[in-house]
Amino acid sequence: MEKWSLMTITVLLALTVRWTVSLSSYSGAGKPPMYGDYEAQRHWQEVTYNLPIRQWYFNTTDNNLLYWGLDYPPLTAYHSLVCAYIAKLINPDWIALHTSRGYESQPHKLFMRTTVMVADLLVYIPAVILYCFSLKETSTKKKASIWGGRGVTVWDLGLALWGALYLSYDWDLLGSAAFCLALNYKQMELYHSLPFFCYLLGKCFKKGLKGKGLVLLAKIAATVVVSFAVCWLPFCTDVEQIMQVLRRLFPIDRGLFEDKVANIWCSLSVLIKIKNIMSPETQLKLSFAVTLLSLLPACVKLTAQPSLRGFKFALVSCALSFFLFSFQVHEKSILLVSVPVCLIINEIPFMATWFLLVSTFSMLPLLLKDGLLLAYTVTMLAFLSVCTTSFSILEKTSAEDLQLKQFSLSLKGYASWFKSFPKIVRMLFFLSLTLMAVLSVMSATVHPPQRFPDLFPLAVSVVSCLHFMLFLVYFNVVILWDSKNSRSQKKIS
Repeated sequence: MEKWSLMTITVLLALTVRWTVSLSSYSGAGKPPMYGDYEAQRHWQEVTYNLPIRQWYFNTTDNNLLYWGLDYPPLTAYHSLVCAYIAKLINPDWIALHTSRGYESQPHKLFMRTTVMVADLLVYIPAVILYCFSLKETSTKKKASIWGGRGVTVWDLGLALWGALYLSYDWDLLGSAAFCLALNYKQMELYHSLPFFCYLLGKCFKKGLKGKGLVLLAKIAATVVVSFAVCWLPFCTDVEQIMQVLRRLFPIDRGLFEDKVANIWCSLSVLIKIKNIMSPETQLKLSFAVTLLSLLPACVKLTAQPSLRGFKFALVSCALSFFLFSFQVHEKSILLVSVPVCLIINEIPFMATWFLLVSTFSMLPLLLKDGLLLAYTVTMLAFLSVCTTSFSILEKTSAEDLQLKQFSLSLKGYASWFKSFPKIVRMLFFLSLTLMAVLSVMSATVHPPQRFPDLFPLAVSVVSCLHFMLFLVYFNVVILWDSKNSRSQKKIS
């Protein structure tokens, strides 16, 4: 009874925080002619409601793709259509073709915020609650903290979380279907695709490809094909429809990165102007090669030794590799790494908390642009306070607490160095917090020199990128030296 009471209070508190943050400004508010992401979501409702499906992804007189044209998979379009039907019942002006462009009002803002809250209540929140209760060895207080680990999400992350949850109960077909739906909602779920693929493939290998493993592989393949077929059926009228949707999903003419995203390509651009010396095709090949190489260690280990623990850590490592090295990355894509980190916050609370703080900090330029400084400051401080009290993170900095025991044993010659390891880690943590605080204050209050107008956004990106590179090394070390995977994979066999 106690755990249900605490979980209920936590859910209500988290919903209150979400709704309070939603009262703030939004992307592109009062900034014509393009406005921002808010207008993009509204415009997709306008397009899907007023135009036939065959025109949704094509440039026509009624659908100017340069003005927030649809560039997400079919499930996003269907979701927009459902919201549009509801909007039509409330106020037809919200989705009127052409005349509704840039529509802004308090009732409409309330409607848009409510659609997000309802989606969370239907998809994301139930999955998080079930995941928390599946953690048998975690205290109720920590489960509540895990629930509050991330305050921002969308449908695709919720569906992916359902997929991970189903796999934890050995419901592999449901897990495969849920992840296919996530991938058909947003193509960025490719960040999580390889861990799902490698875990299920490794599981089939362990069961034997001449017996039960082959049957399971056939069932999973059929589930994937059926899931994709159902989502894409309205666009299968001809090949050109499918190709146009794919062109919208994977544009290469936008370049290697946008704005001041905290990945390696943006950071390197300070020294090397990659966009100026390489064609988009060469940039694409380079990012593909580097991303693939960074993914290999975790994927090979997970395929050879499939375990749920290894799967969760691989979700983090692979998503972070995609964020750091892949093509056309957006600042908000760090959320695709943050949500899997929340799944392991009970195992490595110190490093998970640190990562989540840095991930939010990396979006500071975007948050400042949208007038969300107050929400950023309050939620960062609140999250740090909750994790410090619930997880006692400052006491969880030993090699064993950071899952580095096996790695430390392999470095026998440096055993004395590991004795002072907790103190060094805490010192680096406080140094990191100080640096983030200073850059946050300067970004919000100090005007940059005229010669360097992007000084602070670029500084935030580079500092965040350096953090993420170190986190990537850390997560791969944990994965490769993890002896617990070997024990847990026997259960799968």
